[in-house]
Amino acid sequence: MEHKTNSTKEPAVPRMSMEEITAFIKEKLPKTCQVSNVDFEGPEIILYTKNPKAFFNSTENYVGKIAFELKKKITIRTDKSQLADPSDAKKIIEKLIPAEAEVKSITFIDPFHQVSIEAGKPGLVIGKGGETSKNIVMQTGWSPKILRAPTSDSEFLTGIRYHLNKHAGERKKFLQEISQRIYRKATAKHDWVRLTALGAFREIGRSCMLIETPISKVMVDCGINTGNKDDPYPYLDALNFPLSELDAVVISHAHMDHQGFAPYLYRMGYRGPLYCTEPTRDLMGLLQFDYVDVAMKQGVEPPYTEKDVKELLKHVIVRDYREVTDITPDMRVTFFNASHILGSSSVHLHVGEGGHNIVYSADMKYGPTRLFDAMDLNYPRTETLILESTYAGENDFQPPREADDRKLLSIITDTLAKGGNVLIPVFAIGRGQEVALVLEDFYRKGLLPKAKVYVDGLTREASAIHTAYPEYLRQNIQRRILSNDSPFTSPVFNMVTGKNRDDVLTEGHAIILASSGMLNGGASLDYFQRMAEDERSALVFTGYQGDGTLGRKLQGGIREIPMADNKGKTKMVNVKLRVESLEGYSGHSDRGQLLNYIRNVNPKPKRILVDHGNRLKTVAFAKYISQHLGISSTAMRNLDTMRLR
Repeated sequence: MEHKTNSTKEPAVPRMSMEEITAFIKEKLPKTCQVSNVDFEGPEIILYTKNPKAFFNSTENYVGKIAFELKKKITIRTDKSQLADPSDAKKIIEKLIPAEAEVKSITFIDPFHQVSIEAGKPGLVIGKGGETSKNIVMQTGWSPKILRAPTSDSEFLTGIRYHLNKHAGERKKFLQEISQRIYRKATAKHDWVRLTALGAFREIGRSCMLIETPISKVMVDCGINTGNKDDPYPYLDALNFPLSELDAVVISHAHMDHQGFAPYLYRMGYRGPLYCTEPTRDLMGLLQFDYVDVAMKQGVEPPYTEKDVKELLKHVIVRDYREVTDITPDMRVTFFNASHILGSSSVHLHVGEGGHNIVYSADMKYGPTRLFDAMDLNYPRTETLILESTYAGENDFQPPREADDRKLLSIITDTLAKGGNVLIPVFAIGRGQEVALVLEDFYRKGLLPKAKVYVDGLTREASAIHTAYPEYLRQNIQRRILSNDSPFTSPVFNMVTGKNRDDVLTEGHAIILASSGMLNGGASLDYFQRMAEDERSALVFTGYQGDGTLGRKLQGGIREIPMADNKGKTKMVNVKLRVESLEGYSGHSDRGQLLNYIRNVNPKPKRILVDHGNRLKTVAFAKYISQHLGISSTAMRNLDTMRLR
């Protein structure tokens, strides 16, 4: 049973030590609650009780009131002496849960006194008014951790959930150690906050920054520039302290340019927490494992191994949107919906007792999408806003999505009529699902009578993970997933692997969604090599193409490309297929949307730092904001350090 506050107002009480919090809780709770221990796991407070009925049957809502006062997440667990034997508990649980819940697995996690229940319909495991999950606790003592099973099999999601359960003992110890750092008493002689730019300032890629106070060191994002082979990594060598001194890493979302270098931190000895949303954790791991796999297949030594990725996953602490969380003695983090990809966040950092507040927009979409509800605009306080500027140029205005829907349908219709195939390279996370929804809509309207849509590469796994977190999706998509009508498992989609790509192209009438989105590797590059000289076929870009990538070269009009064949020999490929670009499906805001975001964000920031854009755009956009919106704005450079307070 969990009690937490999603209030984003200023904390009601000053920061307290673990001893002070324990004393405060014991003073508030009656002896009938029989609290045997107050434990701390990372930022959370755990109350162990020998009498869970005192909490469930009481109308006082003791813990809810304490959680509100402390602005902490508090979890109630049954004392170990009151736990039923797992074999007996499983039989009881199976009787309590109706068959319609479609339970996939029941796993007991002894270190946390939890039972993990994965089900196709978790609402039936919870029960009306939480009655079923309550009865599980009352009759077995074990606290249910209820997980949604994806609507299609996901080998990766199964693996990551197994990995976390297997290492629950290690995680418990780690969380207890981290709580000591979070709740430590710390004093400082100087009251200052500074930011050091370690990547993605006056460029796109390798997002990374360091936020420091006299007490804390927090890294926000740690990405890779996959399009720049010469200089792909953030400037971690500019840090003047060992990584072990980092208090925390915060990841905004799962795209590689924001998190792809994070496992390197663990390779080099960092063993602190990494905070993100739950979907970000799963998608991040998926992309990191794939990055290692692709590098090895290409004969390139990656900067980290699968072992390092697994180490990272053990140290992730997940948080919901709008959940205020202490991460150091003088910093709190809150994630807000950024409407960019599944689980993506704008990050709010509350520094000191309200001394300074930072909002890092990260990648965001202040505009319509098929996947997500509108992004959050209201933050507790904002002195400094760090704003992305991918499409902040004077001419960066995206067409309406409806116009690109019509254009995409026209390209598909024309191409298939000629006997060709359509390749749509997509980012496995975000754009892949956005375009899939467009194609599924065409299918339901009868606009693709002869076409077959094939999904290849990581997009398959990523789409399955989306269905495990419908609460992060737009309400109409949520409803479809919850009613067993997931658009991602529509009959129009056919899953394909490398073994039968030739068959797909030979059969024809194929629309292929394949990662990666910039043609810099993966299934999309393989299809391109097979299709490049077929003048009947078409290539449709739906996302940003980074500098130096094959996708950017093709957009620029290059039609002779040297490429290695399957034997490793380089040959010149004459590109004859049709090449088109659709900007309306972007998960980023265009210039108009960025300006509207600045006008509507609440409260208004006192300072804006422009990042995540090319050199000319960031400088020009910062100047425009200062001159036309009256907010002091700067385009920092990588390796610059700025005192924010």
